[in-house]
Amino acid sequence: MRIRLLTGAMMLDLRVLPERLSVCRLPAGSELPGWAAAGGFCSVSWTSEETSIVCVEAAVPGDVRSEGGWRALMVAGPLDFDLTGILASVAQPLADASISIFAISTFDTDYVLVRNSALDRAMEVLRAWGHRVG
Repeated sequence: MRIRLLTGAMMLDLRVLPERLSVCRLPAGSELPGWAAAGGFCSVSWTSEETSIVCVEAAVPGDVRSEGGWRALMVAGPLDFDLTGILASVAQPLADASISIFAISTFDTDYVLVRNSALDRAMEVLRAWGHRVG
């Protein structure tokens, strides 16, 4: 695998969150269940097709459709809404290294989730691109 550093690419400070996360799917229109917000991290998306919740893996009941084993890399923020290329500067090197991601944006920052099994490799790849990961 070849790693390349883009000239002029945005270099970011990233922090690995300690929790293992799960991506859950509930039916459209579902209300936020109490277990979802019980941990340190929770992100909810409601659409006409589904309710998606990303939360601490240990909080997810066994009967909920979910994909566990994710870890989050948080971009140091807050980020200005006029900035461009932030997510791309993380997603591109990970894609080049065949590491899949699940991205979440909030008002202040972006989070990039990678499989726990790929976390060490993802950190290595991002550092090689010039990002600071801790």
